[in-house]
Amino acid sequence: MGFLDFLFGQGKCPRCGTKGARKSQGQTRCPNPTCPFFDISLRSNPKSPRLRGISPVGDGDFLPESPLAIRYRNFQGQEKTFTADSESLRRTRNHIIAHVAPTGASISLSRDRIQNLQEVESALAKIADSQPSGPTARERQVLGFHKKHKSTSPLYEEIRAKYPDW
Repeated sequence: MGFLDFLFGQGKCPRCGTKGARKSQGQTRCPNPTCPFFDISLRSNPKSPRLRGISPVGDGDFLPESPLAIRYRNFQGQEKTFTADSESLRRTRNHIIAHVAPTGASISLSRDRIQNLQEVESALAKIADSQPSGPTARERQVLGFHKKHKSTSPLYEEIRAKYPDW
């Protein structure tokens, strides 16, 4: 216990020993969800709105809107099956990142170890088709330059015709 913990109410739970327990009005409140003195207001990740309606990690009530089973062999050779939300899939170099049930945690899976890579890639392709593609980095540079300087060029006009709403 720290020197000033008595001032801030930080201490250990008398029941489970978890740090961060508080005593107020004669009651002990504990941040450990398995403790009988559990109080949700003391959790380290309080509920907050997140993108796409994903609940905070650790709740255990995440249900994917469009589930996708991903079969994965980890580095120890164990076969695991993750139920992921296919809308949350994204690719970063040689990894697939997805939010998985039951917690909604975002995990990164190596493409080399995914057993049903064809299914996952097809789900990624559907997402890419549904999202409008924007200008490339070079095109954004040209658009930004001419917008800033209020000028024009044949390349700028060509890109503006391609992306009129940019």
